[in-house]
Amino acid sequence: MLRARVVVSGRVQGVWFRETCKRHAVELAVNGWVRNREDGRVEAVFEGESQNVAQLVSWCRIGPSRAEVTGVDVTEEVPQGERGFRVVP
Repeated sequence: MLRARVVVSGRVQGVWFRETCKRHAVELAVNGWVRNREDGRVEAVFEGESQNVAQLVSWCRIGPSRAEVTGVDVTEEVPQGERGFRVVP
């Protein structure tokens, strides 16, 4: 089990990043959440099997088709038992 906090920079708000991220997370059986930050970046927490979390982090480096990702910061954390995946307002 792996937990990763991801902060994505670039043109990542208003391009369906959060909803697309949620769809991929559900497909990969990754738990956690994703939200827009006030500074224009997107932040997410992913918990699940390490290879599935790694796949989702790799997707964040590209994002949905309308996104322009310029940076991804990843921090590993202690798993906290997230259940399901949600978009946080």
